[in-house]
Amino acid sequence: MSPSFAPDTPDALPLHIIETGSLEAWLSDQPEATQAWVTGAGFTGALGSLLLLPGAQGAPFGALIGYGSAAKRRRGRFHLADAALKLPAGTYRIASGLPDAAAEEEALGWLFAGYAFDRYHAASGAKAQLIAPAGVDARRLEEIAAGERLTRDLINTPSNDMGPADLEEAATHLAESYGATISVTRGRDLLTKNFPLIHTVGRASERAPRLIDITWGREGPALTLVGKGVCFDTGGLNIKPGASMGLMKKDMGGAATVLGLARMIMGLGLKVKLRVLIPAVENAISGNAFRPGDILTARDGQTVEINNTDAEGRLVLADALALAAESAPDLMISMATLTGAARVAVGPDLAPYYTDDEPVAAAIAEGGATHADPVWRMPFHAPYEAMIEPGIADLDNAPSGGFAGSITAALFLKRFAGEASRYTHFDIYGWCPAAKPGRTKGGTGQGARAILAALPKALGL
Repeated sequence: MSPSFAPDTPDALPLHIIETGSLEAWLSDQPEATQAWVTGAGFTGALGSLLLLPGAQGAPFGALIGYGSAAKRRRGRFHLADAALKLPAGTYRIASGLPDAAAEEEALGWLFAGYAFDRYHAASGAKAQLIAPAGVDARRLEEIAAGERLTRDLINTPSNDMGPADLEEAATHLAESYGATISVTRGRDLLTKNFPLIHTVGRASERAPRLIDITWGREGPALTLVGKGVCFDTGGLNIKPGASMGLMKKDMGGAATVLGLARMIMGLGLKVKLRVLIPAVENAISGNAFRPGDILTARDGQTVEINNTDAEGRLVLADALALAAESAPDLMISMATLTGAARVAVGPDLAPYYTDDEPVAAAIAEGGATHADPVWRMPFHAPYEAMIEPGIADLDNAPSGGFAGSITAALFLKRFAGEASRYTHFDIYGWCPAAKPGRTKGGTGQGARAILAALPKALGL
């Protein structure tokens, strides 16, 4: 079920948003019974607090939601989403107290609060429905929330039900829903069509590797999204310890995020020529698994020395980026759950991104700030190029030393993006370690809203 706002109705219960220090002013206009109830309950407007206001027959006739101070709100986002989970089922409207500048973020967070992953057991999100606040673009927010829902569902699905074929099925369903064209190259056909790195990484699995290619739109600038679709990563012959495999179902988070973003773009009907490329593989171990020390040749002819089979994501992305570069799109963006180094640098909440294009960088930063999608720009630091050049081949997939791991991975990918296209790379986490307002524990989209907001300026839409 797609997330949506409630239709407007005069029977909706009013919600009053109370900032720290504003309660006394609000109470001064209320009946004595209401004043006594609020005072007796000890409600102060603390961030995240909720107080139902009882009517004459006992049923609530509205509620107060604590909005805290500006300093407290800066430490989080989607603050009303917490109240959405606490309120009883019903239809509500914001009656007072919500700053206009916060209306879009809080309305989107309310839609996010309705999410629950219920494929394997009964679960439900918020049952309280909100009428879209005045001044927000309700349809746009609903499309964004639907794209986010797709991303979360894909990441949350375990690998036994989300292998390369299952990811292809999800991509096919999305393409058919919007009249997009999809083609898929599978198994040994990857060699015939010159995608050697995708084939090499995925060949050890019984579940055949593949490249998913979606196109949509016939007018406007060309936008290509490339998402890492490693549906499970054992680490290959450089096998991960057990604890490190625990979240490897999310190693296709880049693919899930670009599919969610593509759904937003198509649902909103943006005037772009969209292409989505997803190399979908499982990095497994068998007698034909690729080995440390192997030297592989990519689609564009560059050679890569394999110094760690657990650095496989950049390999499959390399072939997909080389294909994307051949058509020289106006903007190319890759998204991947690529390095632990990025998590060490910025933690799970920020999405680091790399670009040499100043207007694109500024547009993404602005989009992240306005759409509650925090991002952080990182550098394509040219002096580190030598770190990915092993001497025996053109490139090293896992430089020794441990320094600048996210930067060297981004520099590796940049070598395949060509010179004719504007290229941006996101090294995302794709997972919320603990439940927060508007975000359940588990799979989550990162960077997609920032990109969506950036496209008008980045592409002149």
